[in-house]
Amino acid sequence: MAKATLGIIGGSGLYDLPGLEDMRELDIGSPWGMPSAPPREGRVGNARVVFLPRHGVGHRHSPSDIDYRANIDVLKRVGVTDLISLSACGSYREELPPGMFVLVDQFIDRTFRRQSSFFGAGCVAHVPFSDPVAPNLVARLARAAAAERVPHVVGGSYVCMEGPQFSTRAESVAYKAMGASVVGMTNMPEAKLAREAEICYATVAMVTDYDAWRPHEGGAEIASILDVMRGNGDAAGRLVARLAQDFPEEHEPCPIGSDRALDFALLTAPAHRDPTLVAKLDAVAGRVL
Repeated sequence: MAKATLGIIGGSGLYDLPGLEDMRELDIGSPWGMPSAPPREGRVGNARVVFLPRHGVGHRHSPSDIDYRANIDVLKRVGVTDLISLSACGSYREELPPGMFVLVDQFIDRTFRRQSSFFGAGCVAHVPFSDPVAPNLVARLARAAAAERVPHVVGGSYVCMEGPQFSTRAESVAYKAMGASVVGMTNMPEAKLAREAEICYATVAMVTDYDAWRPHEGGAEIASILDVMRGNGDAAGRLVARLAQDFPEEHEPCPIGSDRALDFALLTAPAHRDPTLVAKLDAVAGRVL
């Protein structure tokens, strides 16, 4: 079994990880581009943890401009086996108020400007993605949230919109009618790329507002969202600390095969693979290449 390394991607308002001890910044590059920031390695309790602020230090990158491939690639290169995405989001449900943490289990991808795969012409692969989050990670997050008395629910669908503008009222009403739970701008293609890299992935969608579907109310407003973010950030720090405290030293095999997603995914015959692309896939797909 592989040694477990817990990766944390911090979303809006989360540019540092409280409690990260013996921290050092890793000088590591990616053939896919520049990550949002150099990953920071340290320990939380006995767990090895690698933290990466999704938007960069000082929130430099908009959702559409993040190099998601570079972020996932560098996390794979430094040994991350299990990845938690902390993400601010809007809610489509009255029972999911600001301050609620939603451990989503499905995604609806409405992005259109982003590179969503490591593979392509010269090395084609199709990974299974019907169940996009790792159930072991969700179960551990739920136990940690309960122990820290962080309001949370397990399950729900996350709509990932392109942004950077917030939703129109018509969009908000439509996605609510579809049965979605929350809306955000960053978990796609992040979750897809994590699956291609055989990293177990789970999302903590931290509700900041009710988006724009409620009648006779304004939509998402950044001032009020920032106020909620501060409280959510404190709760997220406690959640991660508790999660790391109980995290196993050895990586647990994923019951849905997140960590073996490439076993049968590569379709391009070895003799026809593009050597330039194959070289870029050394970290992501080295196990099967």
